[in-house]
Amino acid sequence: MMIDSQTYFLKDDEETKQLGYNLSLTLTPNTVILLRGEMGAGKTTLIQGVGAGLGITEAIVSPTFTLVNEYLEGRIPLYHIDLYRLDGEEIADLRLENYWQGREVEAGITAIEWAQLLPYFPDNYLLIDLTLTEDGGRKAVISV
Repeated sequence: MMIDSQTYFLKDDEETKQLGYNLSLTLTPNTVILLRGEMGAGKTTLIQGVGAGLGITEAIVSPTFTLVNEYLEGRIPLYHIDLYRLDGEEIADLRLENYWQGREVEAGITAIEWAQLLPYFPDNYLLIDLTLTEDGGRKAVISV
């Protein structure tokens, strides 16, 4: 159940990264960020900002082909997951709950792109819907 939401209008990549950076300052281990939005809506860009806010200096890129990128150098580990090319059974086989429950990995931030493909959801999460706007910017709606 979504309790509260905030809407942000972002004019470019830099504002999208800044939103992610600002968001990172409030995150704690075992936080799950579910990202939804069409191709090019800014999902990876927002996670780049989260990574910067966590102190990660390694380049954060879309894990479309690797499925999961783990960034362990920041103040909190970041697990960046992309479900774009997977179906429900393949996603279930990833056992993503190990990430958001801190089992078998250090408790961290789990960010999942294309979250609408998840066959099941964690108990608690931030949902971020990103959409492109007519003026070339983005709209981000964050629900908790």
